[in-house]
Amino acid sequence: MVTEGIEDMQISCVANGNENLEGPFICQIKKMGANSSSISELPENEYLQKLSGSEPISENDPFWNQLLSFSFTTPTNSADLKLLEEATISVCKSLVEKNPRTGNLGSLIKVFLSRTKELKISAECQNHLFIWQAHNALFIICCLLKVFISRMSEEELQLHFTYEEKAGPSSYGTECEDLIEELLCCLIQLIVEIPLLYPCQHTDSNWWKWLCSWYRGRYSGGVTSALGYAVRDITYSISLEAVTTLIVFLSCQLFHKEILRESIIHRYLMHGRCLPYTSRLVKTLLYNFIRQERSPPPGTHVFQQQTDGGGLLYGIASGVATGLWTVFTLGGVGSKASAQLEQCSPLASQSLLLLLVLANLTDAPDIPNPYRQAIMSFKNTQDNTAFSSSNPHAFQINFNSLYTALCEQQKSDQATLLLYMLLHQNSNMRTYVLARTDIENLVLPILEILYHVEERNSHHVYMALIILLILTEDDGFNRSIHEVILKNITWYAERVLTEISLGSLLILVVIRTIQYNMTRTRDKYLHTNCLAALANMSAQFRSLHQYAAQRIISLFSLLSKKHNKVLEQATQSLRGSLGSNDSPLPDYAQDLNVIEEVIRMMLEIINSCLTNSLHHNPNLVYALLYKRDLFEQFRTHPSFQDIMQNIDLVISFFSSRLEQAGAELSVERVLEIIKQGAVALPKDRLRKFPELKFKYVEEEQPEEFFIPYVWSLVYNSAVALYWNPRDIQLFTMDSG
Repeated sequence: MVTEGIEDMQISCVANGNENLEGPFICQIKKMGANSSSISELPENEYLQKLSGSEPISENDPFWNQLLSFSFTTPTNSADLKLLEEATISVCKSLVEKNPRTGNLGSLIKVFLSRTKELKISAECQNHLFIWQAHNALFIICCLLKVFISRMSEEELQLHFTYEEKAGPSSYGTECEDLIEELLCCLIQLIVEIPLLYPCQHTDSNWWKWLCSWYRGRYSGGVTSALGYAVRDITYSISLEAVTTLIVFLSCQLFHKEILRESIIHRYLMHGRCLPYTSRLVKTLLYNFIRQERSPPPGTHVFQQQTDGGGLLYGIASGVATGLWTVFTLGGVGSKASAQLEQCSPLASQSLLLLLVLANLTDAPDIPNPYRQAIMSFKNTQDNTAFSSSNPHAFQINFNSLYTALCEQQKSDQATLLLYMLLHQNSNMRTYVLARTDIENLVLPILEILYHVEERNSHHVYMALIILLILTEDDGFNRSIHEVILKNITWYAERVLTEISLGSLLILVVIRTIQYNMTRTRDKYLHTNCLAALANMSAQFRSLHQYAAQRIISLFSLLSKKHNKVLEQATQSLRGSLGSNDSPLPDYAQDLNVIEEVIRMMLEIINSCLTNSLHHNPNLVYALLYKRDLFEQFRTHPSFQDIMQNIDLVISFFSSRLEQAGAELSVERVLEIIKQGAVALPKDRLRKFPELKFKYVEEEQPEEFFIPYVWSLVYNSAVALYWNPRDIQLFTMDSG
């Protein structure tokens, strides 16, 4: 393979059909023109000025090799990205103005497409040049697209892709009638087809053996790690850039208050050449999330420069930048990234964000969202049943690996949202999760999210609660969580819990969330989900920890006091209004109604436990007897009379047995009497009520909630992406 027409650059790679390479690569890159070593110099950079100028540039022009031959560390924080965007905005504005006459945007894209034609082959034969320049071209395209999309409609953007270069015939070919579709399809192909190559994939090739021998003669250190991971690092970078560019393509939603239901980009992704890649794209993005590949350290994809100034891939390896930057490292030389950034996987994070965006696209008029269909229908690799013919986008994935990743990554909103989507929409995954014998690995991170409710945004808390609600719809789950015994829950600070069941801990955390909500946010929706989860579990309560039993009754006590306070306020307000007709009355009736609904739900939860599993929960009966006076006022209340019958009977029955046993009873003796009484109490004396069961159902038009939520996550969490907050229309800055 010989690349021709490259000014000041020589590349040769001779290979035969047996993959034997005769001689080394030769790659000499000379410095070309003035180099920009700081961001402030970028607007004056001669290559950027030419790209955005009024002169058309043919895609065959050596200019592109000069423009694309730069080496830099991609910025990762919003401050650096803001700096970059502000420095290049004049270039972007000039290109927007001149592109209709020059067609240089289209030429740049065609150059990128030509570089990616044999990119997979380039990666496998260790030819860095194509990968390197393709990555740089894509980085520039992504930066330009982000500005274009933020400043114009999709129709205007589409028009910019149609402007042809005026500098001569195209070498790319006339078969590309729609450049947007071609670019989108190419990005998807990059994601699903360019492998993250590893040394073990090459050790048997003759070329690899020759390269290792060559390397040993010149450098010390591990050959496999030095060479193999160099290839993996550069393919990692272009995969990340492809994912990022797809997110940018879809970012037009950010600049609209209303949910986009008729989008040009959505139409491309759901039809035509992109559609057949649906399942492979979803699968690849999931596997990127599962693998959590760490970002290669800056500069690890380049080789050391030989002292004589020549050698293997010298121009690339030495970090000599031509074109835009000499060595472009935002944040300054020697700046240290945070520990969190050093440990994270930008490809995994970015892939998950793209997956969430795709899954939440609105359905097209003629086709349901194929990416959501793929998420709803994928199966375990161990599932040998046939795929349904009604869903062409189904695929298989390793559920064990996915489950492990979900358990490990629940600290992020994105991972919690993915878990919610899988449990709610994919019955195969839900069945698998509920059958796991290590369910505590998934539930504990969810409980920790709720425990630290004051540190989380409301959407994250909602998702965690809904996940618990979905899990508690299953009776098997409700039984099994009381059989899992946990030791030393260090993050639970209110009380030392040296040993407690997962079920009791779940109850404690949910009750704590309710109490937090009562005193802080006062969100009825949060109350409803918490109580629904407790209600679903109540018939299966087993061996409740004494502290969990106490907290159930304490919550009822808090509700009782609040009820009395509001009742007193309503009475005083009514008395005061008799002498004045000027001021409107506060709506205490509505507040009272809400509190009474919650009180009734708590009474139903207690009643459900007593009716179905009295003999399994002596600690709850003990707590009930200890605070028996709380329930007196509700015995004759018309809203609670029916549900109070069983509770009143249990209190009376066990109080009588304790009186018969005498005074000054120890805690152990009281519990013993309760256990004996639970066996003696005739079950037919307790009135049966309908089983408490609540099922989560998405509200109508769920996209009104999920699309702004997903894009707020992209805005706040995406790697190497910055948008001016003043331009955002979809959500307010405090809603993310």
